[in-house]
Amino acid sequence: MLRIVICVSGSGTNLQAVLDGIDTGRVTNTEVAAVISNNAGAKALKRAEEHGIPGICISPREYGDREAFNRAFTEELCRLEPDLVVLAGFLVKIPEQAVAAFPNRIINIHPSLIPSFCGVGYYGLKVHQKALERGVRVTGATVHFVNEGMDEGPIIAQKAVCVEDNDTPESLQRRVMEQAEWILLPQAIDDIANGRIAVADGRVRRTES
Repeated sequence: MLRIVICVSGSGTNLQAVLDGIDTGRVTNTEVAAVISNNAGAKALKRAEEHGIPGICISPREYGDREAFNRAFTEELCRLEPDLVVLAGFLVKIPEQAVAAFPNRIINIHPSLIPSFCGVGYYGLKVHQKALERGVRVTGATVHFVNEGMDEGPIIAQKAVCVEDNDTPESLQRRVMEQAEWILLPQAIDDIANGRIAVADGRVRRTES
């Protein structure tokens, strides 16, 4: 059984997609041990409560400096002992010590086709705004392992989504979530839980299971 901790900052739609996947059997061999948010008012914590999952708030604002937060965040992850940490719209940079403590055991969902529109400053609606400003006709989402860089870890899966002529950042965000994010993230977790993917030489390898 894959024991996962899901980290999220906002409403938790990707969290809900994972929970739905577990409930319907699309995600197997997986249990959610806890949900962590940096935002005490995040709807994601309510979603966790409704599923009987412990919800934990760890906010940088509660600590004297970022190093203190980084230590507290990493210590909490270690206390929970997850097999996998899932970043599902978590708008906090993962501390390097956490990455070191969970090598190739942290994954992230990003709302673009990496390497496009990713890295520092590219999150939430900003990603979709930049895509529209650039005039791309195809965007999408990416699930990847997390390393010390920003959106630089090995890619697990990507799914393309067409940009429509009348799109706004909000409408494009919604379509990317519905057509890509909510599909990719549960599938990636199921693949990891059932031994279908692994990291070797900095790349994701798929195996038969």
